[in-house]
Amino acid sequence: MLAPFALLRREGRDTVEVLTGPVSTVDTLAELPDECLALVPFRQVRERGFDCVDDGTPLSVLHIESRREVPVSALCDELPDVSIELANAGFDVSDDEYAGIVETVLREEIGRGEGSNFVIHRVFEADLTGDPAAAALTVFRRLLTRERGAYWTFLVHTGTRILVGATPERHVSVDGGLVMMNPISGTLRGTPAKHAVLEFLADRKEIDELSMVLDEELKMMATVADLGGQVIGPYLKEMTHLVHTEYLLAGRGSRDVREVLRETMFAPTVVGSPIENACRVVARHEHRGRGYYGAVLALLGRDDAGRQTLDAPILIRTADISVEGRLRVPVGATLVRHSTPAGEVLETHTKAAAVLAALGLKSSTVDASGAAPDVRLAADPEVQAALTARNATLSPFWLQPRDGLAADPALAGRRALIVDAEDTFTGMLVHQLRVLGLDTTLVRHDAEFTTAGYDLLIPGPGPGDPRQLTDPKMARMRGIVAELLEAGRPMLAICLSHQLTAGLLGLPLRRKASPYQGMQRDIDLFGRPTRVGFYSTFAATHDAGALTTPYGPVEVARDPANGDVHALRGRTFASLQFHPESVLSQDGLDVLRELLAVLLDLPVGTASE
Repeated sequence: MLAPFALLRREGRDTVEVLTGPVSTVDTLAELPDECLALVPFRQVRERGFDCVDDGTPLSVLHIESRREVPVSALCDELPDVSIELANAGFDVSDDEYAGIVETVLREEIGRGEGSNFVIHRVFEADLTGDPAAAALTVFRRLLTRERGAYWTFLVHTGTRILVGATPERHVSVDGGLVMMNPISGTLRGTPAKHAVLEFLADRKEIDELSMVLDEELKMMATVADLGGQVIGPYLKEMTHLVHTEYLLAGRGSRDVREVLRETMFAPTVVGSPIENACRVVARHEHRGRGYYGAVLALLGRDDAGRQTLDAPILIRTADISVEGRLRVPVGATLVRHSTPAGEVLETHTKAAAVLAALGLKSSTVDASGAAPDVRLAADPEVQAALTARNATLSPFWLQPRDGLAADPALAGRRALIVDAEDTFTGMLVHQLRVLGLDTTLVRHDAEFTTAGYDLLIPGPGPGDPRQLTDPKMARMRGIVAELLEAGRPMLAICLSHQLTAGLLGLPLRRKASPYQGMQRDIDLFGRPTRVGFYSTFAATHDAGALTTPYGPVEVARDPANGDVHALRGRTFASLQFHPESVLSQDGLDVLRELLAVLLDLPVGTASE
């Protein structure tokens, strides 16, 4: 049996890092040594208190005792190139079963307000004939010579299993205090012509998918970067068999890299959003563990100045090979409101075929074509223009550096408390309010806290049906809103808490025929035209622009076509169905400024300039 080792080719390098050393297992990320390569399983998400099916996959650690770099060409000369055959090949979940799961998730999860998108996976399985280690090394050689656009091309042999792949996606990295994440979404198969790429870039479903994962990773950056993340891009990600779109998020952070790993488990591109409830949904419908799928490899170290470094790609486009020769290639499809069961079944076939083709493997079950010609379109002016156009309606707050933004002097000394109802959009809201000048505190709905001493209370968003008042979270959040209304405390309620506010004011709540999950709309907000982002399945309705309540008269911003209530504004409170903090809310920061001026009774001319 081979001793443990790893072969890593990282993006932009023409060398392969060769790491050797013993392998051990640990229970938590906090136990990872300063210098190591960790194989982090999906079950590790339990460290965040999130649900998963615990399949016992270990958190394995390669303790790096030796490290050298070898030119790619020299290593390829040394690697085997054996014939690889597959037997007993097929998906662990049939097409019909998978289509049924997709239909159920669309109806019962997205359709009931549990989230905006979810990733459900299945696994292509087969038996390798011949020596598994020789086959894995052959696959790695083929990836080095045939695959392009990978963030990491790698092979890790722990002594009991082999992971080999070419992942396109950085999950998170830390270098010199700079934290970076890299959300990727959208899939176009093959080496398409320019007209097909332009159609792909204009496709509403693809745009919405990327916007939703962008918002979700901005939530994570709000936790691990001191000022949140700045959005850079989008870019076209061209691989040999697939084309994607991607953004880069960057921000300065001061956390230990193990904390960064913990707080970013795991990428919404392979789980869904909001991430906590997405983990519940995945566990509810997959009924089995994920192994390493959707989790990360994590290379920890220190730079020449002694600062911590982290480079952690997502474990997708990866073959998991046992020492007995069993091959597993997990693939998933992102389910959004536009999805269809047939389309998502095809998506998993497309991804499996592309992975097997990239691995240089053949199968009678999945069509794996050979390497594609090296045609690049990312620099084409029309493609660049189409990519740039995607940012035209996004929030400039997240597209620009924020360290130079001046706080409003009128907000100095004012304090805000945000109550999180299991949607970490609240982290993004914290950054916006702090930039505006508010001293802002964030607490979970199930924590013990007091509202005393705060100038503004913000019951926040979260998944679920606001009509289910016996649900503990709904009861808790509704109680908080009711107390604030009765006391006349300044309150800004968002999304779920807006719906609870509307219910307390006597407005009916209905489930929308078509969910507004990750939808950008132009609305009239109390006479102000604005473009905002919705993540909602339920809506309050009213047939007029005003409402008489026990708390005084209330203004109603509504959709004249169907009566959906976009916002409410009373003497001491306001509530918003949309998310002003979302990257989809083009004028979100201005909306917040104007509402703060009213709720905090600021002098005329402040908080809105």
